[in-house]
Amino acid sequence: MSRLSDSRISHIAHLIIDGLWRDNLADFPNEARALGETKSVLREFFNREAHLDEVVRQKIHSLSRPIPPGSREWDILYRKYLEEEIKKQRS
Repeated sequence: MSRLSDSRISHIAHLIIDGLWRDNLADFPNEARALGETKSVLREFFNREAHLDEVVRQKIHSLSRPIPPGSREWDILYRKYLEEEIKKQRS
């Protein structure tokens, strides 16, 4: 589940749509549909991000010795495992 509320996702989606329109990068014949699709993509993105975070944290937690969260070693392992999981999803 995403860590962002629906209202935050909606706010971000509005900022994106407004920015694209303001900077003349896109024109939306159906702005409501564009906004809905943008919200959907953002929800999917943030849900995937939350899932990856949980998988990576579980991997670190399952190591044979405890790694203190916030330590340099934990941060390095987090980045390493996150990169591995992202590569797995792209394959």
